[in-house]
Amino acid sequence: MNPNVISPEELARYHRHLILPGIDRSGQERLKAASVLIIGMGGLGSPNALYLAAAGVGHLGLMDADIVTETNLQRQVIHSEAALGELKVASAARRLLELNHYCRLDTYPARFSGENDAIVSEYDIIIDATDNFTARTLINRACVAHRKPMVYGAVYHFDGQCSIFAPHLSAPCYQCVFSQPPHDSGEEIGVFGVLPALIGSLQATETLKLILGIGQSLLGKLAIYNALDLTFQTIQLRKDPACPVCGSA
Repeated sequence: MNPNVISPEELARYHRHLILPGIDRSGQERLKAASVLIIGMGGLGSPNALYLAAAGVGHLGLMDADIVTETNLQRQVIHSEAALGELKVASAARRLLELNHYCRLDTYPARFSGENDAIVSEYDIIIDATDNFTARTLINRACVAHRKPMVYGAVYHFDGQCSIFAPHLSAPCYQCVFSQPPHDSGEEIGVFGVLPALIGSLQATETLKLILGIGQSLLGKLAIYNALDLTFQTIQLRKDPACPVCGSA
């Protein structure tokens, strides 16, 4: 029996997807067959994990070495006060199984590094939900090497960004665009609490569209959002021929 065939119980759960012309039953089965690695279980990882699990993505990998602290709760909505002091991947996995027990979860309580970057090869799509330039450059290198799309998101104060980096799909890689460290987000700087919810949801949206093969994606484009002005801007990106990661040299 094909494990990716939708069961009668799942037909009811995903009914609002199944009646969409762009998804229907075949699309929902593609979601069930898909695997996504989310690196970072913080502000961006929270909406990504919640919405991808709710949508029926069949296999999610969760990677993060940190524990839940009180300062996380202002924006990292997958965690609760009861999870303080617990590994973020354990807290997130428990919440996701409460949300959708059909989703298979693998947890990795570790920081992404050159020693464990081969994990990228085990998943269809990689979501960068980290908060620093060093992690992103490592993730980008692994995604380029293993020909995996990297769904990028970042938040800073009241501003957010989202894109898909994938040289094997004729789009730039992360380092084509960010050759020098931009402002890092995370604990060291202030972040408007609801901002990661919007940017993380954009990442989840782009991930679902990639799996389903629908709509116009952010491949080769960078979406920029400002929460104070309520403005969206989308700019076209170009590959850097001299990029040390994906360039022709």
